[in-house]
Amino acid sequence: MTDAVAVDEVSKIVLDKDLPTVADAFDLGEVTEAPRYLADGLMNRNWHIGTGRGRFAVKQIIDVPLETARRNLRALSALAADGVPVCKPLTSGNGDTVAEVDDRGYCVIEWVDGVHVRGTDLPLDQVADLGQRLGHIHQSLAADAPAPVPAKPPLAEVTDARKATESADRYLTVIAAQGSLTAFDRDVVDALEQRKKLLGKYAGLRPDGDVPAGPYGWTHGDFQYRNIVRRGGEVIAVLDWDRLRVRPFAEEVVRTAQVQFGVAGTFDLERVRAFMAGYRRVVDLSSADLADGVRRLWWKRMTDFWQLSFHYKRGDHGFDDLFLDDEALLGWWTERLDEVQDAMTG
Repeated sequence: MTDAVAVDEVSKIVLDKDLPTVADAFDLGEVTEAPRYLADGLMNRNWHIGTGRGRFAVKQIIDVPLETARRNLRALSALAADGVPVCKPLTSGNGDTVAEVDDRGYCVIEWVDGVHVRGTDLPLDQVADLGQRLGHIHQSLAADAPAPVPAKPPLAEVTDARKATESADRYLTVIAAQGSLTAFDRDVVDALEQRKKLLGKYAGLRPDGDVPAGPYGWTHGDFQYRNIVRRGGEVIAVLDWDRLRVRPFAEEVVRTAQVQFGVAGTFDLERVRAFMAGYRRVVDLSSADLADGVRRLWWKRMTDFWQLSFHYKRGDHGFDDLFLDDEALLGWWTERLDEVQDAMTG
């Protein structure tokens, strides 16, 4: 049984048990179309279902506390009123956006038909529009903030090279202790040895301080193609607001550029430039603020191993390919730090 099939089977068992309670809480009516597991959701569990009332996406909330999910879901109504294409969540009879079954929480949103298009597959005009779209989301969140923005900017821990190297060594020890290695294990060993070399060579480029530069406010947190639904070249829905929180704007816009246009081990720098230009037509971020965001994201990628935590500590292999893709991009990026920064800061 593959990991994907295993996850699907476990998810089906969980949903089959909980769906009657969820359907009753949100008055969905009789289920007429069997739940279909949606593998695109990396952090939460998602299904498509059809009922007498319509078609819906059901999400088991795993990645954030349920009270945080409720806060984020409440924000969607204000965003919709401001023209942001979001899918409003359903509310239960008592006005709640989350149904709880034992220790599990679920939300339900109306289904939208469309496609998810990787950033590198978008024509340049749609890339620029995507940047403007993110800028408008930041503006809308500022106008209808889920909660007041703190007076002090959020801090960002900057891991030092020594600690990152120690983390790499711990994973190497875990892998060595397994005895028989898989192809993934061998790839990880090679990647970690290369990462240690990069950390030794570039330790002097570690960002200064734990206060990022530039303005900050409420941000989406995961503005990437899996969470953007398109139809006819237009964005018709922005999904998955679980990571809605206060961040530096440069952090979100730079991360979005990396996730959207850092594919197959390289950056599509032409699209990076178009995206950043589109965003800056809406939100005035200085080149210095963006340069700080670029450096901090590069160093974060240099020093974190979150995919390996899922694999070796939780037994979740769903992020294995992402680790290998990110390692390839990190090497390419590190060899071209100035070139990438120029594209990001325009």
